[in-house]
Amino acid sequence: MSQTATLTKEEKPISYDINIPYVTVSGESVTHTRYPQYLPTWDKIWFDPLPPFEYQDPALRVKDKSKPNLLGPGTKVSHIQPYIGSIVEGVQLSQLSDAAKDELALLVSERKVVAFPDQDLIDAGPEAQSKFMRYFGKPNYQPISGTVRGYPGFHIIHRDGNIDEITRFLEQRTTTTLWHQDVSYEIQPPSYVMLGLLEGPDVGGDTVFAATDVAYKRLSPTFREFIDKLKAVHSSAKMINHARLTGGLVRKDPVDTVHPLVRVHPVTGEKCLFINGEFITKIQGLKEPEFRNLLDFLLQHIITGHDFQARVRWQPRTIVMFDNRSTIHTAVVDYFDEERGAKPRHIFRLCALGEKPIPVPTDKN
Repeated sequence: MSQTATLTKEEKPISYDINIPYVTVSGESVTHTRYPQYLPTWDKIWFDPLPPFEYQDPALRVKDKSKPNLLGPGTKVSHIQPYIGSIVEGVQLSQLSDAAKDELALLVSERKVVAFPDQDLIDAGPEAQSKFMRYFGKPNYQPISGTVRGYPGFHIIHRDGNIDEITRFLEQRTTTTLWHQDVSYEIQPPSYVMLGLLEGPDVGGDTVFAATDVAYKRLSPTFREFIDKLKAVHSSAKMINHARLTGGLVRKDPVDTVHPLVRVHPVTGEKCLFINGEFITKIQGLKEPEFRNLLDFLLQHIITGHDFQARVRWQPRTIVMFDNRSTIHTAVVDYFDEERGAKPRHIFRLCALGEKPIPVPTDKN
């Protein structure tokens, strides 16, 4: 394993992602948080590379598309946008049968992002939350970010104060947004992802999602035919090297994986852009300037596509389930002031690893 570099405060690079801490949290945060069990910890655990495994999407088991086990008479479904995002009221995820969980997977595949307000699963503890997500796929273990002690599948998003860190970050960046698909460098990246709000500001801290299947459809047939054949290299090396430079813990060696730039969703059959602003380091067959221009174009196409985006405004005890295969997302760090820094925002994430991305069919495959 590589040695961690020792740098002065001025020499250390700015935060990789301003939404999360990488080394420790303040004693003040421990005192003030409503959920101290979910404050990030950095236990020295080492994880070997993920071996391939067979994955069956639970949504493919659903026979009745009306989802009678999930959406009963007392359920209210409100759409955030026509193409993406729904809010479901009157459902407690903790009470779902296996048949209802299969229908939940189908609903998330169809709507891409589904928010469930006022969930008692938020207070059920990490074991119950982990067990719920294991139904949808194998857990992902975090390479660098803080986790819940004893539950390395948790990725903890936590901000409270940290005015110096935010100020230094914004001295070098024009925005806090960081558009990405979660852990896309894995051989079998996540299918379904859960976000649970433990604590958040009254206003701000939203999460914005974009539909990558709609983004793909908006491209010209000629352009789609070109990118259908391309393969991209996704790497966690930049993130891991950054953690080592800043004195953070590393639990995995860097992973480099080749994935299709356009993937086929196994449930909907839609073609989706599989793109990441942070982890793609190369597109096979393209020179560096060609790759950079293509990546920049596709990202700007998605980022500016407000007609296929959904902005989720967090409410207390909300759980959001989203499809990592057909969306790209970013948090919005706007919940701070110049005197105190960030207002408390505390979220946990659990990922269910899915299938190896399916390429667009060709004569050869």
